Amino acid sequence: MKRKKIQRIIFIILLILILPGLDQRMIIRKYELEQEKITEPVRIVLITDLHSCKYGKEQQNLLNAVQEQNPDLIALCGDIFDDALPDENTEITLAALAGTYPCYYVTGNHEGWCTKEKFQKNMQFLEQCGITVLSGESEQIEIRGQKLAVSGIDDPDSLAYSENKNNTLRQMQILNQEIHPEEFQILLSHRPELFPEYQNLHFDLVLCGHAHGGQWRIPGILNGLYAPNQGLFPKFAGGEYHSGNVTMLVSRGLARESTKLPRFYNRPELVVIDLR
Repeated sequence: MKRKKIQRIIFIILLILILPGLDQRMIIRKYELEQEKITEPVRIVLITDLHSCKYGKEQQNLLNAVQEQNPDLIALCGDIFDDALPDENTEITLAALAGTYPCYYVTGNHEGWCTKEKFQKNMQFLEQCGITVLSGESEQIEIRGQKLAVSGIDDPDSLAYSENKNNTLRQMQILNQEIHPEEFQILLSHRPELFPEYQNLHFDLVLCGHAHGGQWRIPGILNGLYAPNQGLFPKFAGGEYHSGNVTMLVSRGLARESTKLPRFYNRPELVVIDLR
């Protein structure tokens, strides 16, 4: 009898520990960055790794969350489409966002894993929506008098379909040579594991996804168990990273039903960045 009681207690304790970790509801993750080049506040919403997952009817849970943040621009850092799931949820999301905010897009590996026909269809959809796709390119913008440069590079797995014939590292090098130092420089890239390369460039802020937060976490102990292209115990699973004057923010992404294993203590996140 005593043994059964102990087993029940252990079972209850395990439920208390495990069930909160399986919470798959989206959260808002906010970062505030004070930068000398910023004279007027700018708010960026970073969306990565949607993988065409569902967020309520007509994607309203996600779209309402973005609207509540009232961003000045949207950064879409790859794997917004998926190579396996249908495109409907992504198309609903992108069409709604592009009708309201300036949107900048870079490819991820899953866009590159699509067939050539699907990839071209997806890129045509982005163009029709008015979303700017950055393929080793940079665009100067102004928000309330604040000058910014938004640059983007192709994911290595998407290079086969890219019109830019340079590889990802060469794209970075060329963009770095064209930087105007008086402008705040943002680089959009899918892959955080390239941080050793980013830190040698003159970008002020790098925005990434790809790692899915390491999929399984133990808050305060383990920031991530496994991430693609980083392996076990990834260094850049999600969060804020610094080297010199370069800051990299890594979103844990929005992937849910597209993943083979459920996220654990790693809720999908919409990232909001306030530059001040």
